[in-house]
Amino acid sequence: MGFTIGSIGSGRGIRDLRSGTRRRGRAVTPECTAVAEFTGLWGWDVVPGARAAGGRCSCGRTDCAEPGAHPLVFAPEIPAGATLDEACAAWTRFPGAAVMLPVGRAFDVIEVAEAAGRRALTRLERLGVPLGPVVVTPQGRAQFFVAPGSADGLPRLLYRMGWDDRAALDLHGLGPGSWITAPPSDRGGRGPARWLRPPSLDSAARPPAAPLLLGALAYVAHRSRA
Repeated sequence: MGFTIGSIGSGRGIRDLRSGTRRRGRAVTPECTAVAEFTGLWGWDVVPGARAAGGRCSCGRTDCAEPGAHPLVFAPEIPAGATLDEACAAWTRFPGAAVMLPVGRAFDVIEVAEAAGRRALTRLERLGVPLGPVVVTPQGRAQFFVAPGSADGLPRLLYRMGWDDRAALDLHGLGPGSWITAPPSDRGGRGPARWLRPPSLDSAARPPAAPLLLGALAYVAHRSRA
């Protein structure tokens, strides 16, 4: 059973994936189900990530700089388009791994403090601005998915919008070489990542351009400093 973005239709892909899991009688973990949806429905690559407990990282390094917040270097990624069977078979090789998404391929990320992100999201929804998924981390950060390539141009965009003090804004772009922890996985032993705005059929494969969101995010981040 395989699914791609083009085969989702009006939500049938999600229903078929979940009912297929039940029909086959598999005991799948929430992580396995999430991986199958991310790869087969939303078209994202997935990387098995480390977990942390008691400050120790499952990667085995005692000097790990990011316990429970990085990919497992020995675990191959599961590519976008993987079928339900392929995703679950691959994930069972790394039981307990965190679900991580590489940034800079299908999307970049604009990250702000959670409180500012929640206020900006309310403002953007009220204005009818197209939005992509938004993740909230247990460290209190809101991560807005935007079009790939946005992170590199973030400083220039902020400058053009008049934010000369952009360096002081608690607003950061994540691009290629970064990974985020996806719900429902734990990050750094501090608790699970959660969807503030979950993926949807109209935004997962086509996240919005950064300028559509940046004005509201920068304004709220600036107000939060006051």
